[in-house]
Amino acid sequence: MEIQENFVNKVAQSGLVTLDPAAFYPEGDRVVYDIKDNLFMELILKEKDFREFVKGHDWAQYDGKFVAVTCTADAIVPAWAYMLLANRLAPYAKEVVFGDGDVLETVLFVKSLAKLDVEQYRDQRIVIKGCGDIPVPVSAYVELTKKLTPVVKSLMFGEPCSTVPIYKKRD
Repeated sequence: MEIQENFVNKVAQSGLVTLDPAAFYPEGDRVVYDIKDNLFMELILKEKDFREFVKGHDWAQYDGKFVAVTCTADAIVPAWAYMLLANRLAPYAKEVVFGDGDVLETVLFVKSLAKLDVEQYRDQRIVIKGCGDIPVPVSAYVELTKKLTPVVKSLMFGEPCSTVPIYKKRD
C-alpha cells in the first residue's frame, strides 16, 4: 500500500514578507576609544599632556573603522576633549560617536535604516525577524516599527511560523 501525502507550506502561501534587521548591519571594525587612558591617575585631564598626546598619536590606525569615544572612569572630562578627539578621528573613521559600543551600534543601525525605502512594503504583511547571528539592538527594532507602521498592512515580530503581532491596520 502506497501512502501519498501532500504537504502544504502554509507559511509560504501566507503572503508574509520577512524582514531581517541584520541585513542593515554596517560591516566594519568597531573600536571604543576610552579617554580614561589619557587621564592623570584616571581622574584628571591635564590639557597640556592631552594636547601633546593628540598631536603625536597615530590617528591613521582608525582608518575605515567605526569609533565610539567614551570615558569609563569616574572623572569630569571637559567637552572640548571629546571634540578634539572627534576632530582628529573624523578624517579617518567611517563614523565617530560619543558613547559606548551599544551607542555606536544604535547610531549605525539608525543611520542604515534611514536609507530604507518603506514604500516597497506598502500594504504588505511584514514579519521582522527576531533572531540571527548578528546581535541587533532593540533600538533597530523600534526604528523599523516607527518607519513601517504607517505603510504596512500588518507588522509582526519573530519567525513566520511563530509571530507576535505588533500592529494591524484597521480598515
